[in-house]
Amino acid sequence: MSLLARVLAAGVLLAPLAGHAALFEDDEARRAILELRQRLDAQRQAGERQAQDLQRATEENAQLRRSLLDLQAQIDALKNEVARMRGQDEQLTRDIADMQRSQKDVAAAVEERLRKIEPNKVSVDGREFMADPNEQRDFDAALAIFRKADFPAAQAAFAEFLKRYPQSSYRPSALFWLGNAQYANRDYRGALGNFRALLQQAPDHARAPEAVLSIANCQIELKDNAGARRTLDDLVKAYPQSEAAVAARERLARLR
Repeated sequence: MSLLARVLAAGVLLAPLAGHAALFEDDEARRAILELRQRLDAQRQAGERQAQDLQRATEENAQLRRSLLDLQAQIDALKNEVARMRGQDEQLTRDIADMQRSQKDVAAAVEERLRKIEPNKVSVDGREFMADPNEQRDFDAALAIFRKADFPAAQAAFAEFLKRYPQSSYRPSALFWLGNAQYANRDYRGALGNFRALLQQAPDHARAPEAVLSIANCQIELKDNAGARRTLDDLVKAYPQSEAAVAARERLARLR
């Protein structure tokens, strides 16, 4: 067979093989395209899911942010309310403190007024009794004058006291000091009368022994030595344990 014939024969034999190869390549391409499409679809779906997840997360974050903002607003409102209430409490505390001070001031003022008008318990010459504040003041003032040795002024002050307060429980003591002021002013008869008035009104008074001794002194100044001896004897008998009785015994010795 000639060369040409052999070539032609080979071409005829190879033609079906080429057709099969072409068909094989087309199937592979289609499968690759399908796989590519599937991968693209899967990626698209995954992207869509991610986008949806991201959108949900964004919405949740936005909702959370709104919730946080609402919570912060509530916290701020609560802080403001607490501050307002604290301010009210502080003002209430100040108001209460002011009220308490006012009550104390009023109570002190009332107590002071009552102190000036209500009787007070006093103790004079071993005796306790209730005395009007003015009465107490006037007696103390007269006694202070006597202690300054201003006997004329003391005599006037005690005489005025007895005139102003004739029923006073201070009366025995006032009579005693008035008598002493009169004795110092050489008013012996006036002193005698007041010492005797003291003994008549309160023979058990703490000043009674001294009043008896003062009567004897007045009698001696009036040159009544006999009367003075009788008074001194009475003093020793009536008040034997008193200091005045000791002085009476000494004077009796001199008078005899």
